[in-house]
Amino acid sequence: MPLDLRTAWQRRGALAWALWPASLLYGALVRTRRALYAAGLLRQQRAGIPVIVVGNVIVGGAGKTPVTLAVVRHLQRRGLAVGIVSRGYGRSTGDCREATADSTADSVGDEPALLARASGAPVFVARARIDAVRALRARYPATQLIVCDDGLQHLALARDVELCVFNDEGTGNGFLLPAGPLREPWPREVDLVLYAGPRPNGTAPAFALRRALASHAHNARGERIALAALRGQPLHALAAVARPADFFAMLAAQGLTLARAEALPDHYNFASWSGKDGAAAALICTEKDAVKLWTRHPEAWAVPLEISIAEGFFPALDQALSLSSNH
Repeated sequence: MPLDLRTAWQRRGALAWALWPASLLYGALVRTRRALYAAGLLRQQRAGIPVIVVGNVIVGGAGKTPVTLAVVRHLQRRGLAVGIVSRGYGRSTGDCREATADSTADSVGDEPALLARASGAPVFVARARIDAVRALRARYPATQLIVCDDGLQHLALARDVELCVFNDEGTGNGFLLPAGPLREPWPREVDLVLYAGPRPNGTAPAFALRRALASHAHNARGERIALAALRGQPLHALAAVARPADFFAMLAAQGLTLARAEALPDHYNFASWSGKDGAAAALICTEKDAVKLWTRHPEAWAVPLEISIAEGFFPALDQALSLSSNH
């Protein structure tokens, strides 16, 4: 999204107020749609097993995918057979299909491809999440629980636990689109909240979230290097994520020298990327970008993003799941 609009969404300035009347219409549409589902005029489809939705209410990157991965790994440690579903945003295909460790981002989306490689769990993508759930369960009938990466506003899929993630911008100016960053009014009922900045208002249990780069990078050749070993070398940093400046700032905070910091559109597929300038600067990117960049540049260093969540979150998640199963 344009940087000036993101900036405008952080305060109630002239541009935000100019767009405020349009946000009232948007809000009416959101509320009407939710009311139709609540009244049963629009029907939710149930998965037949518990569903956790990891989503957000703001536009742009909130860190949902790393949280999804952390939730899946926690449930796997409990011995549960977990499946993951996603829309597969940014892919060129439109059908329902499985994302595997060998899938290309173009065919399944960059985030599902990353989740399939990192989690070892079955991952299916479809525009209608219930189609992905049904295909996953048909292929993997032992699956006990579904985690939906994104989809807080995809009300057609019934869910047992809702987890809302906020980045360090919180709710911004508190306005709905297009006057602010909110996709729907906040606060609203969810089961759990994770936040990286100011604690958002609301009654749901909320837990602090911290994002940081791992101390190492790896490439498609199976090589691994400590970030400290890259200090002093000129690097060409790439980021096709919602907030590329965050990635560049975290690299700089590690003492790395960015000869070039190239921000590209979120979910950019690198098909038209002109390539790096010369051979001197090594490429360094996010893991999300690596699943696409490695097809052309297997030598590029990908830096994992690690998250740490305040103590008490996973017991609270387990409790929310337990309560939902008793209803």
